[in-house]
Amino acid sequence: MSNSNAQKNKAIVLKAFDTLFNKRDFTAAERFWSPNYIQHSAHIESGRDGLFNLIKAAPPSLKYEPGVILAEDDHVIVHGRFSNIGLPVNWIAADVVRLMDGILVEHWDVIQDEATEEQSKSGNPMFGDSFPK
Repeated sequence: MSNSNAQKNKAIVLKAFDTLFNKRDFTAAERFWSPNYIQHSAHIESGRDGLFNLIKAAPPSLKYEPGVILAEDDHVIVHGRFSNIGLPVNWIAADVVRLMDGILVEHWDVIQDEATEEQSKSGNPMFGDSFPK
């Protein structure tokens, strides 16, 4: 894959995530997610509707922050933070997305609770340069 295609796919995923998770613009988000979206996450019901319904049920304060993003062929991986999700702690996630013709068609993730400074054995935050407040 050319570097320009990798950059294009990364930009699509970042815009899609911002549109759905931060802006909650479900109509616009439909342009990014395939109606036949395949979901592999244990936290999300199957299909595009499963994902959209999860976000509709989340607190309005939900925020997504992307971190490191990598792309190869038709796959993009984003390491990010979901905060204000209605749980006692934030989630740190590595989301793997497969695109086809610029549309998100498949998703896998690895999610864990974000550690506080007191919980971190390494003394380093799991996301970004600082621990959650």
